[in-house]
Amino acid sequence: MSQSTTQPMTHDQLLSLYRTMTVIRQTEEELARCHQRGLVLGACHTYVGQEAIATGVCSHLTNDDSLFSTHRGHGHALAKGMPPRELMAELFGRSTGCSRGRGGSMHLFSPEIGMMGTSGIVGPCILQACGGGYSSKLLQNGRVGVAFFGDGAVNNGAFHEGLNMASIWKLPALFICENNQFATEVPFEYASGIPDVGRRAANYGMPGVEVDGNDVLAVAAAAEVAVQRARSGGGPTLIECKTYRTRAHAEGMGDFTYRTRDDVEAWKRRCPIAAFRKRLIDEFDISENRLRQIDEEVTQLVAESRAFAEASPWPEASTATMHVYAVPTRTPAAAPSNAPSSPRTLTMTQATLEALSEEMAANDRIFVMGEGIGKRGGNFATTTGLFDRFGQTRLCDTPISERGFVGLACGAAMTGTRPIVDFMFADFVLDAVGEIVNQIAKMQYMSSGRLKMPILLRGCIGIGHSAATHHSGNYYGMYAQVPGLRVVVPSSPADAKGLMKHALRCDDPVMFLEHREILGVKGPVPEGDYEIEFGKGRVVREGRDVTVVALARMVHQVMAVCDTLEREGILVELIDPRTVVPLDVELILQSVQKTGRLLVVDEAPASCGFSGEIAARVADAGFNDLDAPIRRLTGTFAPTPYSPPLEAAMVPSTDQIAAAIRQLREE
Repeated sequence: MSQSTTQPMTHDQLLSLYRTMTVIRQTEEELARCHQRGLVLGACHTYVGQEAIATGVCSHLTNDDSLFSTHRGHGHALAKGMPPRELMAELFGRSTGCSRGRGGSMHLFSPEIGMMGTSGIVGPCILQACGGGYSSKLLQNGRVGVAFFGDGAVNNGAFHEGLNMASIWKLPALFICENNQFATEVPFEYASGIPDVGRRAANYGMPGVEVDGNDVLAVAAAAEVAVQRARSGGGPTLIECKTYRTRAHAEGMGDFTYRTRDDVEAWKRRCPIAAFRKRLIDEFDISENRLRQIDEEVTQLVAESRAFAEASPWPEASTATMHVYAVPTRTPAAAPSNAPSSPRTLTMTQATLEALSEEMAANDRIFVMGEGIGKRGGNFATTTGLFDRFGQTRLCDTPISERGFVGLACGAAMTGTRPIVDFMFADFVLDAVGEIVNQIAKMQYMSSGRLKMPILLRGCIGIGHSAATHHSGNYYGMYAQVPGLRVVVPSSPADAKGLMKHALRCDDPVMFLEHREILGVKGPVPEGDYEIEFGKGRVVREGRDVTVVALARMVHQVMAVCDTLEREGILVELIDPRTVVPLDVELILQSVQKTGRLLVVDEAPASCGFSGEIAARVADAGFNDLDAPIRRLTGTFAPTPYSPPLEAAMVPSTDQIAAAIRQLREE
């Protein structure tokens, strides 16, 4: 890639580079000493030896550009503009830290300066930088998404999926590989089939550059061209910076079982700061006294920062559960009554499509990603007609790379847009479960509420149509165990539209799971705008003898036997919670107080799932109201088979439901 567009640096710019590198080095060395003193409470991955890379790249970024980093992210945070006091306080676990004590060394957040977070997991930063680039593309604001990652990440699937997406969509993104030659303790020469990273860019149709990562001017020159290319619509660039970390993988770890002292000492003699200092004096005629003055200023800054961090208060224990979910900032549009009076009937698919269409028209920050959701309109007609109305950027067909576009959606949500991931079948998105559980669900919490995560993840669940085991999963119980996620499972068209509307207006990540077997079920759907708040269940049918709690298709299965049971003198009260998280326990308790009996009917297996949670909550808070033991009728604990007789044996039938209600009524 040509570097002819770079401009000579002024003395002030050169001194700024030197100062930033010195701040990083002195801060890291002080943190290493603090780790030995026990002030750093957990892991401490220092950036010593790699200072030229973060400094050179970040010299061309603004606070509006989004930076996503890895576990060795101290240098990136400092180069992006984070004060050393905030970094040090974070590693000390104090309330004044950049993440308010929630993150430590590996989880650094400062969205105010575009530092969107570091991760203890390898690879997500690559995908999130794609998301930052996609937001920029949608909003046309000229901002750049930047990922810093080590050589170990280039052998991770996120690298392939991320660079491929960035290339095909020409995203304004920079991918900065800091090849320090060891992924933890595994040599790059062993872990990679080729000796260089930069040349891999050609496989993705983007420029690739290999530079001396210890030469800050070479890094800055390459970054300048890449940033200009990204801002002008030219697409992404991969820059490999060859360098070496001269301290252990993490402070306190042994260092010489996988490399030698001689190697480390040789690289110390190639110190990027010492080399740049010499060039400033010899080539740019900057006085040694001026550089010494900067050294002394930084020494004082770091000492003051350590003192500030050490004197800072611990976070209050009462704040430990804050920011798991966003604080509502508006009043939802009024929900319809339990029995909508509108004569209009829609299927569930039509109802959610109407909600999505209305919200996309009202909010140009909403976009949809998924396989076949563009011109085709989705495998289940979830986006029919929207491509022609809103265009390719907002209805984006994806490669088959679930981890990739889910991770991208995370970065997009962090940078001001509202992504919808349509993953067709819930089984498919399991390839991205790490991005959902470790990134999307935790981002608001780890950033102390400064980052929102308005992302909707939707797909089909449920057994039927001989779909067999890879297209039939019910995963709401699994996701309900993840703090930070909202889990929605509608059973009627009216509910589906109202819940979808609410999902597209809230600031939390929502798992919107739609049972395939009831997508075509018709029901009344009110005209006009309305929402159904999460955590507000519905009394589907009133009764006095037995409370039955069910979700999705099981609501319809229970309803199918209620008239027969009523003729037998058994009046069933059917409760549909509508959302698994949050769960409307109060509605269920009120019903149990009236009936004295509870049956939970669930298509998913009983083990550690939704039915067990309902039973436990009622046993804890409503035990005195029970006149009989709590009963559960659930799916079979086995993978879903193909053949119809085998498939039918996996889920509660109407005959089994009726029998279970009769038996409970007699107890």
